[in-house]
Amino acid sequence: MPRRTATMLASTLMLIALLCAGVLIPVPYSEMSPGPTVNTLGDHDGEPVLQVSGHKTYATSGHLNMTTVRVTSADYKMNLVEAVYGWLAHDNKVVPHDTLYPDGKTEEQSTQENAEEFSQSQESAKVAALKELGIPVKSWVIVSTVVKNSPAEGKLHAGDVIKAVDGTAIKQPSDVAKLVTKHTPGQDVVFTVVPAKEQAATEKANKPATRTQDVTITTTTSSDNGAKRAIVGISAGTDHTFPFTIDIKLADVGGPSAGLMFSLGIYDKLTPGSLTGGKFVAGTGTIDDEGTVGPIGGIEMKTVGARSKGAQYFLTPAENCAAAAKDTPSGLTLVKVKTINDALGALKDIRSGDTAALPKCTTKG
Repeated sequence: MPRRTATMLASTLMLIALLCAGVLIPVPYSEMSPGPTVNTLGDHDGEPVLQVSGHKTYATSGHLNMTTVRVTSADYKMNLVEAVYGWLAHDNKVVPHDTLYPDGKTEEQSTQENAEEFSQSQESAKVAALKELGIPVKSWVIVSTVVKNSPAEGKLHAGDVIKAVDGTAIKQPSDVAKLVTKHTPGQDVVFTVVPAKEQAATEKANKPATRTQDVTITTTTSSDNGAKRAIVGISAGTDHTFPFTIDIKLADVGGPSAGLMFSLGIYDKLTPGSLTGGKFVAGTGTIDDEGTVGPIGGIEMKTVGARSKGAQYFLTPAENCAAAAKDTPSGLTLVKVKTINDALGALKDIRSGDTAALPKCTTKG
């Protein structure tokens, strides 16, 4: 066999072997890509995304689209060829598997966590929109979760209303941790609570809860970055009673990043006129009860997904602006927002055509 032919054959066989290895060898990476985008003012799967009863609503126009990111599952084993293709693809992003699923988190655990965050984001979106409209919302601090095998297990339950800790009234969730961590691990802490069942019964009867009980829990130790602190094994959250019903109908979506767009959609439906002026606006961002907009992950994927559906403007959390501005899809204007009030101001400029006044994102923020 001539030497040149033998060399070519050997090279071909080596290339085939490398390709086979690339397909067969798993790598510790996952892929992110643009996911679906849904108009919060419109319908999804045949029914309105936002449904309000017990309060007057108004016709809307245009788009206020929430955006999503599609990710590979926790159990999917990406191979080397797929990883290289993802790195080269403009609209996809390959990241370490642990970035999306830290500490060996399973698909089921991730789905559950995303569902809980999505539910909380809906509640905060309702509160933020109603507060912006000056509509009062009743709120109270509750036990959000109880850690298994913790001192609080069996003593406190999810949904219990926390009225006080060691006799000090609780006004917001962060108060709970501050008061518990004042203790030395091993000391007792006294929670004054309204049991979840009692709270549910009084809400149904539209009466204030009056029966409280004191629950004593012995704290244990948690090591946080090397510093030991007292804990009881709960997380505190907020629950609300709304003056009328607001339902958000959107399945197969998780995480907290749609909060801003839900709040704007609710605001639009409860006020005369159109927030968008008929324009196609998309966006993202978490939102808290006070209307503060927080950063999210996968901003580059979301801007691509929004523009591909026709978005002209993208409401962007201020902390995501620099990353989003590095590779902005052609024809899409990135608008910086820090609060729901910022977003409402930007929408006023958009519908009036005064785009020069918009606070635009730059690579510096």
